[in-house]
Amino acid sequence: MSAVRIRIEDRIAHLTLNRPERHNALVPELLRAIRDGLAEIRESDATVLILEGSGPSFSTGGDVAGFYDTDRSDRKRYAQRVVGELNAALLDLLDMPIPTVAAVHGLVTGGSVGLVLACDIAVVGDGARFAPWYTVVGFSPDGGWTTLMPERIGRARALDIQLTNRVVDADEAYRLGLAQYRAGADDTGTRALDVARTVRDARPASVGHTLALTRPNRTTVVVGLEAEYQHFLEQIDSDEADQGMAAFLKR
Repeated sequence: MSAVRIRIEDRIAHLTLNRPERHNALVPELLRAIRDGLAEIRESDATVLILEGSGPSFSTGGDVAGFYDTDRSDRKRYAQRVVGELNAALLDLLDMPIPTVAAVHGLVTGGSVGLVLACDIAVVGDGARFAPWYTVVGFSPDGGWTTLMPERIGRARALDIQLTNRVVDADEAYRLGLAQYRAGADDTGTRALDVARTVRDARPASVGHTLALTRPNRTTVVVGLEAEYQHFLEQIDSDEADQGMAAFLKR
């Protein structure tokens, strides 16, 4: 089974995360597939992209079991692959020449929140929930939690959510500005498609200039993601992370 599914219809591209049995948790294979999918879409006639997930969750972040089951002597190298590919995927999204819409359902945790933050527009449906889990598992934040999230909802709010590991439901995500559209339980995809059609039918050159002028500053994002990467590598090779993962996984 392919890690992602790609469908392009009426100049609207759909990139679907396709590891439903693992809640689309981020592993190197999925992240590589996301990047390959984005490259393929760049070469197509699509003028807008919808990013979505299959199964019960949009994506539940880095696969904690994948980290824990990697021998500690090799854990930092594994983290380099995961966080390195995640950062590259986020920059690929931010560099897409077309608008991007995240259609979010179910749980979104850890670094997977970055996939939503790197999209231009987010649509959340009933049951969508965002949570960091870093201070519980013993990881350092990644996926733009300290770089993209503060720009979206404010630094104090972003810090509070991370330190208290507070779950943000769909209503609060909409109120905070983490999402721009609120959908019902079964129409997240439909609402995202409506938004995508509106953007698709806009003047393309005008859309391009708007993206160039309004997206987060790329240099600032690169510096922030690199800082997250270095802190993650330092923390993953610690007794605290080892103990936190074991407790989280009930090992």
